[in-house]
Amino acid sequence: MRRAGGATHIHTAILLAILLVAAIARFHNITQPLVDAFSWRETSTAMMADNFQQRSWNIFFPEVSWTGPGPSYQGREFQIVSYSAALLYQLFGWHDWFGRLIAALFGMVTVFSLHRLTALCWDEAHAHAAALAYALMPGPAMIDSSFLPDPSMLALVTLGVWLFVKYWAGGKPSLLPLATLSFTLGALAKPPGLAAGAVIVYLMTCWIVMGRRKQAAEVFMAGLLSFAVIAAYFSWAVYLGRSYPPYHVAGSGYIWDSGFWTFFKNSFYLKSVWNTSVWWFYGYPFMALIAIGFWMPPKPGEETGERVLSAVPYVWLAAAAIVYVAAAREITSNPWNYHIFHVPLAMFCGRGALVLATLGARTALTPAVIMRSVFVTVLALALSTFPLLRTMKAPIAMNGKRLGEELAHMVKPGELVVAIAPEVGDPVAIYYSRARGWVFPPGGGDVEWSKFVEDDATAIAQLEDLRAQGADYFGTAKEAADNEDRRFIEHHDGVIDHLDKTATKLVDSDTLLVYRITRP
Repeated sequence: MRRAGGATHIHTAILLAILLVAAIARFHNITQPLVDAFSWRETSTAMMADNFQQRSWNIFFPEVSWTGPGPSYQGREFQIVSYSAALLYQLFGWHDWFGRLIAALFGMVTVFSLHRLTALCWDEAHAHAAALAYALMPGPAMIDSSFLPDPSMLALVTLGVWLFVKYWAGGKPSLLPLATLSFTLGALAKPPGLAAGAVIVYLMTCWIVMGRRKQAAEVFMAGLLSFAVIAAYFSWAVYLGRSYPPYHVAGSGYIWDSGFWTFFKNSFYLKSVWNTSVWWFYGYPFMALIAIGFWMPPKPGEETGERVLSAVPYVWLAAAAIVYVAAAREITSNPWNYHIFHVPLAMFCGRGALVLATLGARTALTPAVIMRSVFVTVLALALSTFPLLRTMKAPIAMNGKRLGEELAHMVKPGELVVAIAPEVGDPVAIYYSRARGWVFPPGGGDVEWSKFVEDDATAIAQLEDLRAQGADYFGTAKEAADNEDRRFIEHHDGVIDHLDKTATKLVDSDTLLVYRITRP
C-alpha cells in the first residue's frame, strides 16, 4: 500500500510539473496586443465581447463592429470566451488581453483532461508524455493563448470525453450528465468539437456488442438531448446571420458549397496542411514523434488498460479527419480550426517520445532513458516550440493597432471610421479605434473583403457609399496589401487623389494615412 501511495504521489507531482510547463507556455507575454498571426479572428471575437458589455448582454445576439453603425449581428458559435471576457470588462475595466487569459485557462483544462484521458486509455507514463507534448507543441500553445473560441471548445469536449470514458470504465452514474453537459458546451463553442463525439458513439457501440444495452440506451438518450440542443442553437445562428446585415454566417469553404471536384482538384488543400504543420504548428521534430507514435501504438491489455479504450485516439483522429474532408478549405484558411486534432496528435506524440526514450530499456527510470527524454525535449523546444511560436506571435498587425489608436484620439462618440489594416480585411484598426465602422473594401455575407476591386472608379463608388452612410474618418496603414499582395496606396492611387480633393488630410506619416471625411 505504501508503495502504491508513493507512486501516486510521484505521478501527481509530475502532472503538476507538466501543468506548470503548460502555464509558462500559455501565460508568457499574455498581455500582448491582438496583433499576431491570428489578429483578424481575435479582434472579431474581441468586438463581440465589447458589444455584449456596451450594447446588449443577450448572448444569443453576437455582434461585430466592422460593418457600420449596426446592429451587425452575425451567425456565430455560442460565445463562451467573448461573453466571459465581457464579464471581466464589467468587473475590472477593458483590457484587450482578458480574452487571452480566458483562453489560457481553458488550455490548462485541456492539459489536465488530456492527461487523465490518456491514463485511462493507455497508462500513466503515456499520460505524462502526452500532456507534456500538448503543453509544448507550438500549435496548441499558440491557439490556447489567443482570443479565440477554440480553446474553450477543445477544453470542454476533452473534459466531456474524459468524464464519459471514466463513467464507461466503471465510474459513478453522475458522471454521465456531467460529461453530457461539458461535451454539449464544447460543441456549442465550436462545431468541430462534434468530432470528439465519435469516441462516445464508439464506446456506446462497444457496450451494445457486450450486451450492456441498458447503459447504451442511457448514453443514447443523453446524446440525443445533446444533439438537439446543439442543432437548435446553430439553427438559430444561421437564421440570425441570414436575417440581419451584413448577412454573414461564420464559416465557409465546405465541400457542399464548393463541390467535391473543387476539393479534389486542389488535392483537398493538403499542401496548405503541410505548410501549416511544418512552419507553424508542429515543425519536423513533433511531426516525427507523431508519426512514430501513430505507427507504434502501445500494446492493448493489462499494461495499458482496457483493450477497447486503447483505440480512442484513433477513433478521435478518424472523426477529425472526416471533419477536415468536409471543411478542408475553411480549416486551411483559418488554421485555428485544426485544434480538434490536437488531443489525439498529442497522445501519438507522447507515445512517439516514449518509444524513442525507452528503446532497449526494461524500465523508464534508467539514466539512459532520462537522458534520451531530456534530449528529445530539448530538440523539440529548440527546433519547433521556440522558433515557431516566435513566428506566429510576431506583431505583424502592429501598424493596424497604431492606426486604430490614432483614430481613437480623433473619434467622438457615435462617429464612424473606415480603416484598412496591413492585411486587408483585418478589423484590428477598428477594434483599437474603440469605434464602429467598416473595413475597406466593405465586406460581409458572400462579399470578398480581403481583395481590392480592380479599378479606382469602383473603389471610389464604395467609399462614397460609406460616406453617405455616415463614415467620418478614413485611415490606412501605408503597407496595407490585399491577398494578391497589391498595396492600397499603389493599386488605388486614384482613391488617394479623390480623398485629397474631397476630404481633409489629418495624418501622413511613414506608416499611416488618415483623412477626415467631409460631407457633400
